[in-house]
Amino acid sequence: MAAGIPAEERLTNLVVALMATEIGLTKQQILDNVSGYRQRADAGARSDALEKMFERDKDELRKLGIPVETIGEASDPNDLREARYRIPQAEYDLPTDIDFSPAELAVLQLAGSVWSAESVSGDAQAGVRKIRALGIDGDEPIIGFAPRITAQDAAFAPLQEAIEKSRVVTFEYLKPGEDAARTRRIRPLALVDYEARWHVFGIDVEAGGDRTFLLSRIVGVVKITNVSFDPALREGAGDRAVAGLEEVAARNSALLEVTPGTEASLRLGRRATPAVQGITVPFVDVHIFADELASYGPEVRVVEPAALRDAVIARLRAVVETNAEVSP
Repeated sequence: MAAGIPAEERLTNLVVALMATEIGLTKQQILDNVSGYRQRADAGARSDALEKMFERDKDELRKLGIPVETIGEASDPNDLREARYRIPQAEYDLPTDIDFSPAELAVLQLAGSVWSAESVSGDAQAGVRKIRALGIDGDEPIIGFAPRITAQDAAFAPLQEAIEKSRVVTFEYLKPGEDAARTRRIRPLALVDYEARWHVFGIDVEAGGDRTFLLSRIVGVVKITNVSFDPALREGAGDRAVAGLEEVAARNSALLEVTPGTEASLRLGRRATPAVQGITVPFVDVHIFADELASYGPEVRVVEPAALRDAVIARLRAVVETNAEVSP
């Protein structure tokens, strides 16, 4: 069924087909033979709709940096009525001094498939297509395993788009302890995953300095403006963002007593340093860390700091009170 062939697979099939020809393929040859178009044609799709789909796909590949070449008539190169299309292999291939074993190709394919379609960037999509076009031995045992990473925060996709287009964004941001959200206007430079939470790093237009915002605290819709900024500002932004978060975490640490063999012991132990009384765990945000610690229930006891201990206790009391209200 045509509906069962996703756009990603159709584009991959198109890349492979255009790489496999020296003289190029006409539009009709592509629509008649490339999987993804052929099934739609068999299902009764109109030819003009298929042609429009091909034009969109061709433009999409070019946006992703894939060199789709248009070849006119030999006698008149400007005559494109019977144009042929191809991808010059020399311009698309990886460097000749790079060679992958079937197992390495399988791992690359697996890595490329991790991100879900709604969160993968254009560059990553281009990389996945290049890997697929190389071909993978189907006997590799890793094939068939496909973990998925998704971004649950609604702000992720528009922020990613704004970063790729180098556009200023505005959003409402609610900080803990404040009664109302404040409008923020930033040049978004990088999205970083730190301590299993997404952050956007950028330049606050009003404040004129670097700022990092937690996506879960963005209220409402992220608005992408028509104001552009220099794409060069994005260079090294991800590393700067992580370095800033690590610097904050280095200034904040909690002394915890954790029950051995529990989920809390496993998760917290990965980023902890052993202490005489328990473990020491760095953290960035007291409110976010308190949420995490409270979720472990009796598996964790906060020794210090007092502000974190009080925040965890407040959350646990709120859970008890809520359960008492709903109990018959």
